[in-house]
Amino acid sequence: MPYHRRALLGALLAVPATALAQEPTTTLPELEVTAPRAESLTAPSVEAQRRALEETPAAVRFVDSTRFTNRYAFTLRDMLEDTPGVFVQSRYGQELRLSVRGSGIARGFHLRGVEVLQDGIPVNMADGSGDFYQIDPLAVRSIAVYPGGNALAFGSSTLGGAVNFVSPTAYTADAPNILRVEGGTFGTWRLSGQFSRIFGDWNVLGTGTVLHSDGWRQHSRSQYEQFNANLGYRLSGNVETRFYAGAYIVRQQLPGTLSLDDALHRPQIAAPAAIAGNQARNVWAERFANRTSITTDYGRFDLDSWIIHKSLYHPIFQVLDQDGLTWGLAPRFSSSFTLGGLRNDLVVGLRYFAGSNTALQFVNNRGSRGAQTLDSRQNAQNYQAYAENRLWVLPQLALVAGAKLFRDERDYEDRGHGFSANRTYDGFNPRIGLLWQPRPEVQVFTNLTRSADVPDFTDLVQSSLVSTGFVPLAAQRAWTVEIGTRGRFERFAWDLTLFRSNIRGQLLQFTTDPNSGTVGTVNAGLTVNQGVELAGRVELWRNLTGPDAGDKLTLGQVWTFNDFRFRGDRQYGSNRIAGLPPHVLRTTLSYTRPDGFFITPALDWVPQGAWADYANTLRAPGYVKLGLEAGMTVAPGVTVFLDARNLTNKRYVSDLSTITDARQVSSAVFYPGEGRSLYLGARISF
Repeated sequence: MPYHRRALLGALLAVPATALAQEPTTTLPELEVTAPRAESLTAPSVEAQRRALEETPAAVRFVDSTRFTNRYAFTLRDMLEDTPGVFVQSRYGQELRLSVRGSGIARGFHLRGVEVLQDGIPVNMADGSGDFYQIDPLAVRSIAVYPGGNALAFGSSTLGGAVNFVSPTAYTADAPNILRVEGGTFGTWRLSGQFSRIFGDWNVLGTGTVLHSDGWRQHSRSQYEQFNANLGYRLSGNVETRFYAGAYIVRQQLPGTLSLDDALHRPQIAAPAAIAGNQARNVWAERFANRTSITTDYGRFDLDSWIIHKSLYHPIFQVLDQDGLTWGLAPRFSSSFTLGGLRNDLVVGLRYFAGSNTALQFVNNRGSRGAQTLDSRQNAQNYQAYAENRLWVLPQLALVAGAKLFRDERDYEDRGHGFSANRTYDGFNPRIGLLWQPRPEVQVFTNLTRSADVPDFTDLVQSSLVSTGFVPLAAQRAWTVEIGTRGRFERFAWDLTLFRSNIRGQLLQFTTDPNSGTVGTVNAGLTVNQGVELAGRVELWRNLTGPDAGDKLTLGQVWTFNDFRFRGDRQYGSNRIAGLPPHVLRTTLSYTRPDGFFITPALDWVPQGAWADYANTLRAPGYVKLGLEAGMTVAPGVTVFLDARNLTNKRYVSDLSTITDARQVSSAVFYPGEGRSLYLGARISF
């Protein structure tokens, strides 16, 4: 609570009364001193989030939303394109490929192998599958990327790890009120508003966004309506609870994939099957979650709970009509204490989450339901226990050890044909690591982690135009070793990691018919995913326009090297695994001024495209794209900006679906990248 002190009163008490009688009285201004607000238990500051991440002995990355606030950030690519080791490529709308260290390398749609977290709480369905439609970039305050087993502190241990999108709260929002309007190429417009308030021990924030785009390609119109809110209450100085709610409506037409020739020479056309079947993906979803945090003399206890409802109407090769519910509970205890005179940090947690999905299929009559072909139920349950301990054996050296024990159950019932099947997956994933911090802003780390990826129902339940069956796939298991360093020194900043994963039973998907979109999934034998993740930044020049001007010129470079291949495979030998290009580079040169003006040209370079088939007979060509971002503060709290993309109108392939051998099956599996585009926007904060 604020309190007041009158400096004059202190002066009066300090001098004799006789002096007061002789000197004229001077009235000093009233001083108001405000005690600092205690850190919120459920909504730590952005700087506190960054500090906690930097103490992890692994290749974890932090992204402040200020990096993409003043640009047209629509997809995960717009938020993560400057993050090394994360491959994000758009297909259409918000549909994209997200792959971390080869996770889901062959998944031609949606998400596998990475846990998407919102405020540390999973948004994936119970079988591990997921998509990206409920992540609104305008409702994100920060992002943390945890590759592989580095996400163990959340209970995740997949090959790709986890990406945590942290919502703003009334404590961390840029302003109590934010209005935003944007428009641009392809009939695109977006309106968004955010409000936040603090009422004593209560605080609330809500963000609503509506976006429409006619799309660059035929039959790719999209409409997104997203609402996210959170309400926090401090019960006492050491107890706080926060409720999260979200509602999401997605209407997305599907343009389909093309042959390589069409993708490069007629990229705006849609696949004939996409038009004939009026293919689309329409989603209605609601999310409710809670985190309650309690601190004691012994440590901190967090209890997460969540429930997600998702309804899907998805006309593709058939009409997929699904309605599912996912729920979960996750207690977590963390503590810092002294062990034998040494600092020790401990995290112990449990996770139980489950879900049930009613999956119906119908003949596709131009986007409408025809005769029913499938009536099935998909049930998943997951039991997980994990622990991670960090012991500082020296003030600058920490030893990390952890493990996860899990049991995942998958049950499938085909009611129409009286068939049922199930699989249970058990495992133990240990982890060890070292963190050396020779100086506060420099870290060197290494770790060895075991990961496990359990098949989702897209992998297990495989469909064709005439039948649907259950394929009892094994879990994908891997050992990953990484070594790296990150830090800052004077004008330089860097983040460098080398990794290698030896994988058994890698889940590889292949398209059986690009026209229908049907796919199959198999367990490969031995495979290797290895690579380099590099991000660097240097301030080339400060005070360009004069002494103490405060402006600066900064060069940024991101390089991701992917070397993913089979090991002595009976069919493919040592071929490269299809799906991702070997090199992905991004270079930016940014000029900024203290008054809010900035301009950033960017170059995206893929020297060689990805292989489309495991036989390595067909690959996408490389490409270079140029972009430009600029903006300025025109009045207090008012910013205008532009985002120009693919300035040379380069024709290229942004992504593809994988096939076995392009010489034997249809190769119409390419997604053309968008042509030249320009977006303008304004942001008002007050």
